[in-house]
Amino acid sequence: MVSSRTQIVGLIGWPVEHSLSPAMHNAAFERLSLDWLYVPLPVRPGSVQDAVRGLGALGLRGANVTVPHKQTAMRSADTLSSAAQALGAVNTLVIEYSPHGIRVHGHNTDIDGVLATLRRENIELSRRQRAIVVGAGGAARAIVYALLTESEFEITLLNRTLDRAVGLVTDLSDICTGAARLSAAPLTPESLISATQDAELLINATAVGMWPHADGSIWPEAAAMPTHLTIFDLVYNPLETRLLQQARQSGARAIDGLNMLIMQGARSFELWTGEPAPVDAMRSACAGALERMKGEER
Repeated sequence: MVSSRTQIVGLIGWPVEHSLSPAMHNAAFERLSLDWLYVPLPVRPGSVQDAVRGLGALGLRGANVTVPHKQTAMRSADTLSSAAQALGAVNTLVIEYSPHGIRVHGHNTDIDGVLATLRRENIELSRRQRAIVVGAGGAARAIVYALLTESEFEITLLNRTLDRAVGLVTDLSDICTGAARLSAAPLTPESLISATQDAELLINATAVGMWPHADGSIWPEAAAMPTHLTIFDLVYNPLETRLLQQARQSGARAIDGLNMLIMQGARSFELWTGEPAPVDAMRSACAGALERMKGEER
């Protein structure tokens, strides 16, 4: 039962009604018997800074931030983690209360989600290999940052608008560690097919294939997909995207985006509560929510 003692967190975005985060986090709170509640917080563009300031005024403990507000919310934080600063975006806000006032701390846990997923799937980050990342938005930025700081990957960024990809390369090239490398090229069916011939990992960091346009794919329908590829699609609704169907049909390895969602959420949970996240309960809640969504679409 919600009471005046209930600790509240939520999701700032526009829209937020299809998010799995409320189901995921509330299941985690219930599993650990925490008197916490996660609520959707739809915030119209132009009202983000007021909303972030309002979190503290209302006594909330924090919030996740999703599109299109990750960059704007960052400007309202009092402090930023190194990852949030490098990426120019936050997806988690932690509210700190003290006798000296209220402070908002901004984090980006998308990087935690990327790395946890790759490690869970036994992707060897320390081995020199090649990755193709499609997209140049916030998700691609998090993927590239994670790979540049934690792996030996040579990364090629493909995007329809080359200037955006070049801008991302310019922003992040300075953080390359070890043998990691980063370059950009225009995305065309031909460039994608060519780039993947000697790559081990292909990551879709775009919204192509996401509900309600689930028939879309970054991979050309008429082209064969190399069997040596591992395909990681960040889209998780639907769980089995057209891109992943193509991968399985070609004999390539397929990784869906649900684990990344769960693991970035787990890190947010830990930042708010100080408790280890019950990942199994979070995964079960997400799977159940996706099944309910599928049923509603029929």
